[in-house]
Amino acid sequence: MRVLIFWFGLLSLAACSSTQQGSVANPWDQVPGILQQIKAPVFPDRDFAITTYGATADSLSDALPAIKAAIAACNEAGGGRVVVPPGTYLVNGPIHLLSNVNLFISEGATVKFSTEAKDYPLVFTRWEGMECMNYSPLIYAFEQENIALTGAGTLDGQASNANWWRWNGNKRYGWEEGMPSQRDSLNRPNLSRLNTAEVPATQRIFGDGHYLRPNFVQFYRCSNILIEDVTLRNSPMWILHPVLSENITIQGVKVISHGPNSDGCDPEACKNVLIRNCFFDTGDDCIALKSGRNQDGRNIGRAIENVIIQDCIMKDGHGGVVIGSEVSGGARNIFAENCQMDSPNLDRAIRIKTNKARGGVLEKMYFRNITVGEVKEAVVRINMLYTHDGEPDIHIPVIKDILIENVTSAKSKLGIMIDGYDEGHTVQDVTIRNCQFNGVANGNAIKHATNLKLDNVRINGQDANAN
Repeated sequence: MRVLIFWFGLLSLAACSSTQQGSVANPWDQVPGILQQIKAPVFPDRDFAITTYGATADSLSDALPAIKAAIAACNEAGGGRVVVPPGTYLVNGPIHLLSNVNLFISEGATVKFSTEAKDYPLVFTRWEGMECMNYSPLIYAFEQENIALTGAGTLDGQASNANWWRWNGNKRYGWEEGMPSQRDSLNRPNLSRLNTAEVPATQRIFGDGHYLRPNFVQFYRCSNILIEDVTLRNSPMWILHPVLSENITIQGVKVISHGPNSDGCDPEACKNVLIRNCFFDTGDDCIALKSGRNQDGRNIGRAIENVIIQDCIMKDGHGGVVIGSEVSGGARNIFAENCQMDSPNLDRAIRIKTNKARGGVLEKMYFRNITVGEVKEAVVRINMLYTHDGEPDIHIPVIKDILIENVTSAKSKLGIMIDGYDEGHTVQDVTIRNCQFNGVANGNAIKHATNLKLDNVRINGQDANAN
């Protein structure tokens, strides 16, 4: 079958020099140095079993008071493990971690969280990249250090169309005409207006009556974080969400949640992050790297940077490894390798998305050794025209210095899809090499790309440079 390659706008296939892919000849040479900076916290050999403090594994009694007491005792003793033994425990509210505490969910243990909004007090948080006072995430830490969430057990947010998910305002998730939702003018749209107006975050009071769903796990302004081996299911919204934090290791985790905005892992404005050997099966992006939305992202000015993603498996989702869309603070030094992505319900494999309201400089992003089975749309999708909600559109982003190599795919609508903004604001300096995209229905669709190099890229067995 003849491969159709659609070239729109300004496109150059001239060879790229090594300097167009960062400041070193081989950008992957930076990975060992970044990994040396990422060290998982170590905890004293002390255990604080929640059953000692009154928790019972009967699925009915509220274990939260016992968990709080165990966390406080562990913290006061200088640190250790707060152990959830095998069994099923109900918690009627959020778990707030303190420094030097490892919350250990034993194999065979399940912690189920209340779905009653009244059980979640207001905390300082981020909601879709905007700071505010809103419902506490189900597991939360603020300005703590040396914290962990580990063990082979399960954390179940119990979100469904009968509770949190319907707040999205979509009939697919249980919402019906006449029901309140986040879409109502005083809710999500109002938070966007307050962000644009730069109203102080502590004056942006949401929570009761505003229908902004909490995240599952959010560690805010923390350092030395470990999330390991746990399974997380059925989140109200974003699932693993460290914010403005450093030195983060996320490994061996399983995330399974198919609700609206169920992003699997969203490090936001963080530095030195390792995500490896994780499994994602989600209702939104599997991994999405972020740095704040619009004014909050620009004013705080913290990029997402020095992120290593290795050996992860992605099933359902809007994207496999994603940068955006809330990246107003920028993104740089992103490395993803040795991942597998495959599902008829996975829209894209490698995805970069932003728009003229977000802005930001997205640069030095590297992908290699990615095995893709089936995706719905494109294997590689770079988009400067991602949808937004009518916010001021004067902050045109920069996307540049991208290297994608050794990617194979078996089935997709498109191989490569690039949408620069216009001829004056193009996607710049992209090299794609040694890639095989098979089962591609409609070739490539490329618009407004400068210094794009396709080197040994084959679409359905044919040279991608052929017209």
